[in-house]
Amino acid sequence: MKRVLIVQARMTSTRLPGKVLLDLCGRPMLAQQLRRLKRCQRADEIVVATTGQVTDDPVVRLAEQEGVRWFRGEEEDVLSRYLGAAREAGADIVVRITADCPLIDPGVVDRVIGELEQQSAGCDYASNVIQRTFPQGLDAEALFRDVLERVGRLARSAAAREHVTTYIRWEHPELFLIRSVTDVVDNSDLRWTVDTPADLVLVRRLYQELNLAHQVLPYQEVIEYVRRHPEQGPNN
Repeated sequence: MKRVLIVQARMTSTRLPGKVLLDLCGRPMLAQQLRRLKRCQRADEIVVATTGQVTDDPVVRLAEQEGVRWFRGEEEDVLSRYLGAAREAGADIVVRITADCPLIDPGVVDRVIGELEQQSAGCDYASNVIQRTFPQGLDAEALFRDVLERVGRLARSAAAREHVTTYIRWEHPELFLIRSVTDVVDNSDLRWTVDTPADLVLVRRLYQELNLAHQVLPYQEVIEYVRRHPEQGPNN
């Protein structure tokens, strides 16, 4: 089975425009995230799924520079964008990743993929966002391509088309076999996703303090550092 990480990325973020290409320790944030995702052991390919808008030409150029596949599709209908990217890549398993998670942990992504594969007889969709225990920003969702195709046929609401897995998680979970990947300790109070300037300040600080531009530390070590240094919180 071909397992494809599809990273949705565009320049027109409402709260922090252009965030995916903002500098993070000398490289664009998306480039830092792709560097981490390339360490996933259970992924066969990475695709950056962006829009056909001219404003997203720089996203395509970055994907080419990083040596990963890219796909251009609808801006608001992200579900159709995922379907197009999955079809073009020949994916059997699709892993949804958003491009605002520069601390994403390849081991956590592998764990989510592994849950789907190992429980395939009784699982359509696996993720670590149903019952949150991991820090926000380590999010990964895995589903079989045929499940994504089914969602593409059934989902009608604007929310379901924009957020890809809303139909599974919120609108009609009774139609799917869902498995939740949780950690042994609840660290869901930690926020490592980048939606605002304050989020970016925090992530830049962690990259600098932990030399994350040159190494990929297990998320447990980042948690340990943050817990030991509460002054590294988002409000400091």
